[in-house]
Amino acid sequence: MTAQQHFDPAPVGAAERFSTRIAFFIAGLCMSAWAPLVPLAKARAQLDEGTLGILLLGLGAGSILTMPLAGHLSSLRGCRWVMLLGSLGACLSLPMLASFSSAAGLAAAVLLFGAAMGLLDCAMNIQAVLVEQASDRPLMSGFHGLFSVGGIVGAAGMTGLLSLGLGALPAVLGVVALTVALLLVAGRYFLPYGSAREGPPFAVPHGVVLFLGVLCFIVFMTEGAMLDWSAVFLVGNRAMEPAWAGLGYAAFAATMTAGRLTGDAMVSRLGGPTLVVLGGLLAALGLAISLVPLGWPVALVGYALVGAGCSNIVPVLFTAVGRQTRMPQRTAIPAMISLGYAGILLGPAAIGLAAHLTTLAWALGGLIALLLFVAASGRYLRN
Repeated sequence: MTAQQHFDPAPVGAAERFSTRIAFFIAGLCMSAWAPLVPLAKARAQLDEGTLGILLLGLGAGSILTMPLAGHLSSLRGCRWVMLLGSLGACLSLPMLASFSSAAGLAAAVLLFGAAMGLLDCAMNIQAVLVEQASDRPLMSGFHGLFSVGGIVGAAGMTGLLSLGLGALPAVLGVVALTVALLLVAGRYFLPYGSAREGPPFAVPHGVVLFLGVLCFIVFMTEGAMLDWSAVFLVGNRAMEPAWAGLGYAAFAATMTAGRLTGDAMVSRLGGPTLVVLGGLLAALGLAISLVPLGWPVALVGYALVGAGCSNIVPVLFTAVGRQTRMPQRTAIPAMISLGYAGILLGPAAIGLAAHLTTLAWALGGLIALLLFVAASGRYLRN
């Protein structure tokens, strides 16, 4: 088999589309399973908040380290090999996260988990681009919607099992068992090829890829702000009871999931660039509404609009980065994902610093200008 034969895409059908959806579901499932384990790990290892914060940085660090490698490996060995490696790495590290009781052991497990998720996240998006291009119709929003569904299933499932009195390790083994079962069903249909090998294996983003990466950074930064700061804002600025403060992120996540599951039809009807313009404007409007001092119910409506607005921007950006020709896909897709992850990692910290210097409302308000920039940039994207 020649290199050209190996990397020419084979016909893509329903099985390959199904396997891509399962890969995104697995990624969301495994990532969300970690969230309920964080307070348990903190108590088990007797960590203070500062040490825990440093430890959690290992998740993003591990992902960012392996993402460029994932693009290179996908072109050498195919998406299937890298996605299976990432999925099995997550299955190996999750029980460690549920059982290790030393700071050093947890740090190693978090780094391994981040590295595995970085491999899976990057390779599944490369496969998603290839499958969408071969299918010649919008599919990316639906793929990302399955990540959100997996996140809901993982978080709800883990919370339910833990609330029934099941220990962290048995609960997480349930997630591992479900992941392995899904891999047995869908793994054979993961693509055995990846992006072509043209160009260097690693590259610094530039030109259109840098532009798309900056937009991805802003949207991921907004998602990180909703995750880390919405509850704090509702309790501190809208007098919401702490027990109910999670409703802020729930409202955001619910409309984001719904938006992504219906997003492919909207892309077909309106076009990707128009959806980015409308999404950026809707997210900016929602954030502005959430900051109006009219009580927490109004803030929840605002967060729901932010989720709806942001829902399809990143999927459209992935489609765009797959169509650009300035950089090969195996370097362009990891570069854009890495910039997005940087938004999740650095954004909430930057908001915290800005809130310290001003107020949390002003710090969150700064995102409105960035989301308007995203909306204005939509007109420069290709359909």
